[in-house]
Amino acid sequence: MIRIIENAAKQPILFRPGNAGRTDVQASVSAIISAVREKGDAALREFSTRFDGSCPETLELDPAMLKDAAEKLDPKLLRTLQEAAENIRRYHAAQIRRGFVLNGEGTMLMERIVPLESVGVYVPGGTAPYPSSVLMNVIPASLAGVEEIIMVSPPTCNGSIAPIILAAAYVAGVNRVFQVGGAQAIAALAYGTESIPAVCKIIGPGNAYVAEAKRQVYGQVGIELIGGPSEILIIADEANSPVVLAADMLAQAEHDPMASAVLITPSAELANEVAAEIEVQLTTLPRREIAQASIANNGMILIVDTIDEAISLANRMAPELLGLCVRNAFDYICKIKKAGSVFLGGSCPEALGDYFSGTNHTLPTAGTARYGSPLSVDDFVKKISFTYYSREALYSVKDKLITLAEAEGLEGHARSAKVRFL
Repeated sequence: MIRIIENAAKQPILFRPGNAGRTDVQASVSAIISAVREKGDAALREFSTRFDGSCPETLELDPAMLKDAAEKLDPKLLRTLQEAAENIRRYHAAQIRRGFVLNGEGTMLMERIVPLESVGVYVPGGTAPYPSSVLMNVIPASLAGVEEIIMVSPPTCNGSIAPIILAAAYVAGVNRVFQVGGAQAIAALAYGTESIPAVCKIIGPGNAYVAEAKRQVYGQVGIELIGGPSEILIIADEANSPVVLAADMLAQAEHDPMASAVLITPSAELANEVAAEIEVQLTTLPRREIAQASIANNGMILIVDTIDEAISLANRMAPELLGLCVRNAFDYICKIKKAGSVFLGGSCPEALGDYFSGTNHTLPTAGTARYGSPLSVDDFVKKISFTYYSREALYSVKDKLITLAEAEGLEGHARSAKVRFL
């Protein structure tokens, strides 16, 4: 049974801890990265055999296999993937920026937006295939103008990547696909092997070993974030159906035993009804054991006095996903300060963002929505600044440069301005 906590606004922060690395995982991942750096493809094959139970004959798939997988996919499913992809493109296309130029008398300042040359996208295997992760991670990179998008994913027990993942890669526009997963795949993308080229940035979700590997290679390459277990926080008033709220919480809980599903409400009656309904729905949920563990370990229903108090508590928690299931939800938009993605009203399940609406589902977790943002086109570009001053323009400001340089005790900086007018 899920915990119900009264007077929650007066309690300490009740959400999961931050994404601190586990010592045992850190050591294992460090050894894997070192082996891949030293032995390249041979290490990848060794780890694939050990961890995945199989090692494909060739690490890289023929690009024709992606098209073939798409053509063999159920036509209805393929059309749905294509429509979801178009929604994602439409939303993320609005994020594209072009840079700017500022002209003055004898001066020019410019910022250029430059796409990354290459990106590695990690797509997990595990208990279920996630074609939605392919679309969410690849499409913004493609829109940004990334030249080479490389996907890595662990082979299944039969020695291949799930056809729906390959079909999604085709729809999204992946350039190359490699059958390798785990921390070893992250190491290969960071440092390169005989088969897999090193990339500029690595993105995509994964288990604790993948997350730790991304942490350890950061600096050698860029990463988008260190993803933790999924989490949803729902703020609901008494007008909501307990059946709907329980379903929304279980939709998140079925991801992972470490996932979090939290409800905040001013209605004690609704709190008890949702708690009872969760137990009812668990009995028929196919991923019952996973969801039940999540609810038992991390699930909570918090009772507060008002919706404003609930929003204040949500801002303290900074959830990955926030459901605002209240009357006049749009009146509260400006009060939401810390959340990854917000779903407004009772007709907006979080699954919309996971699959179809177009917003990105790669989001900050474990409280990092305090400063982090959803994955976007901005994650796949870098900015370069340019400065031009004519001799006359430099002369007009040289004394100010000299003043500031000398104030910092950096005479060499001052002389670099002085010497031009001796």
